[in-house]
Amino acid sequence: MVAIALWSVTIGMLRSVSERAGPVGGAALIYGAGALCLLALFRPPPARLFAPRYLLVGGGLFVLYELLLSLSVGLAVSREQALVVGLINYLWPLLTVLCAVLLNGERLGLLALPGFALSLYGVACVFAGSMTPALAPLVEAVRDAPLSPAMALAGALCWALYCALTRRWAGGRNGVTWFFCATAAVLLAMAVATGALTALPDAVTLLQAVLAGAALSTGYALWNVAMLHGRVTLITGAAYATPVLSSAFAAVWLGASTSPAFWWGALLVSVGALLCWQAGRRR
Repeated sequence: MVAIALWSVTIGMLRSVSERAGPVGGAALIYGAGALCLLALFRPPPARLFAPRYLLVGGGLFVLYELLLSLSVGLAVSREQALVVGLINYLWPLLTVLCAVLLNGERLGLLALPGFALSLYGVACVFAGSMTPALAPLVEAVRDAPLSPAMALAGALCWALYCALTRRWAGGRNGVTWFFCATAAVLLAMAVATGALTALPDAVTLLQAVLAGAALSTGYALWNVAMLHGRVTLITGAAYATPVLSSAFAAVWLGASTSPAFWWGALLVSVGALLCWQAGRRR
């Protein structure tokens, strides 16, 4: 449960640090701090013990997901859009079920269909700013600032592919520490290449980056422990409250204005994700 709480602060703090150090520089600081924290908490198995396709394909998908998530939040045109981007990220349970059907040949549970519908309708409510969204304002909202939402959706698909593919390839081992470090290395290289970190950030920026990195990486470490030793069904089910928790923290932390339609959409995304999870359990 602590992992869920830690992950819930990710979107708000990613946006906060990105506003102070830039999208690339902020993400590099956060993931750099997180990689150090994760190495201290969770020593990874030697890389030679992993299947090559797990490291290359699984690791590539993990890195790409983290890049798309962090940069989509940082590049959002406003704090309010950053909250919307965070919700789009939580379409990954829907996409994971689809990937499991298409790639692994698993059967589609009956609850998946209402789960799909609720999640998509929830995102539509958030985009249109209405509990009964019409097509015209929805299209206009996407057309006005398409980059961050598109990146968030692509990231959700990457995470869904990661979940669907690596389950068969991991061999019971967890390469998250290696993947997280690879993400930090890519972001730091991007920051150096683009000049995003030409000067030492101020103390407040560094503190926020360290806290955000520690929360994100510790969440990964604790989640792994929970999956190995905890009540997996209870913990996984509780994780689908994250869209609402994450939105609530981000709205308060960033001081972003939200409407009733936003919270209605966030609730629908959470319920839809929970139904998709239930459909996955019953296949």
